[in-house]
Amino acid sequence: MTAVVKGNLLIYKGCSFLRQRLILSVLSGKPVRILEIRTLEDEPGLKEFEISLIRLLDKVTNGTVIELNETGTSLYFQPGILYGGVIEHECSLQRGIGYYLEALYMLGLFCKQPIVATLRGVTSNAIDPSVDLMKTSMLQTLKKFILDDEGLDLKICKRGMLPLGGGEVIFKCPIRKQTRPIQLMDEGMVKRIRGTAYALRISPAIANRMVDSAKGVLLNFIPDVYINTDQCKGKQSGKSPGFGIHLMAETTNGVIYSAEQVSNVISNGEEPSLPEDLGTGVAQRLLYEIYLGGMTDSTSQSLAILCMALGQKDVSKLVTGPLSEHSIWFLRHLKEFFGVTFKLENYVSDEETGSNGSEKVLLTCVGIGYTNISKRTI
Repeated sequence: MTAVVKGNLLIYKGCSFLRQRLILSVLSGKPVRILEIRTLEDEPGLKEFEISLIRLLDKVTNGTVIELNETGTSLYFQPGILYGGVIEHECSLQRGIGYYLEALYMLGLFCKQPIVATLRGVTSNAIDPSVDLMKTSMLQTLKKFILDDEGLDLKICKRGMLPLGGGEVIFKCPIRKQTRPIQLMDEGMVKRIRGTAYALRISPAIANRMVDSAKGVLLNFIPDVYINTDQCKGKQSGKSPGFGIHLMAETTNGVIYSAEQVSNVISNGEEPSLPEDLGTGVAQRLLYEIYLGGMTDSTSQSLAILCMALGQKDVSKLVTGPLSEHSIWFLRHLKEFFGVTFKLENYVSDEETGSNGSEKVLLTCVGIGYTNISKRTI
């Protein structure tokens, strides 16, 4: 639903897209009130992973006011100043580390101090972007909007699967005064495919079986395919057994498409996964992402949209594949918090007649000139 605006306060109902609303609240400085959170469900109120996210935002900011009612069905969030600095956070095991990292990606550039965040929890699951995807696709998308990306890094120290997690990553993000406008229209041709297969607390041979089945599909598409195996040992392999694979395709213009898949969690009563099925499935997912095309893959769309909207007061243009539901709602929330509207139109390049790949969307906007007031200029 759309927001009800009372002065500077935005009022929402329901738990949908809670993370988007809190991130944009921090960036815009506008407080939000969210009512009727899961009031019709057996377990009403905020979930553990949402409370963990609010705690992380509280650590990143200084002076944030948070008010929850007794049942957790009503939240008032008044953001403080974005501070950053050194942060350690135990992420909820209900969601992956990527759920929390995405928030830091959107906030990191505008903090007062460079972020050095250590996050612990589940590195890969079925619903959130894995830390591998955050390191390849999303980091590459963020780099397109800053001239100097020195100090922007994500290090995977330990991997951790459901249900017990045990993974650990260190995210470092420098501060910048503002993001730059972009004109990204041509994604180029795919020139190589790389990937990582990992098997935690089980036979290392499973990783090789995933690699063989994935390459069996991808070599029909392009000859330059290399997938390495990440043999995690001891504490680096987390607390639960499991396996997964992440693939990325790089184009001649530096665009990265990602796809990933992880094994089922047997302790939750799910059927055991076959490594061959995972390898074939992730290869087909990657080919589908390439088919969708655009200058970002579907998981990085909202990050690119945010950087365009907050950029300098100049025109930015970006071609993407079909917009995901997450991105569509992000565009709506941007209008409510910042008053930014995007022009959306179907895009067909000069080389295409429309039959090659899926339909593309051309996003155009004028940045609001959002600046990091804490960043000193020399």
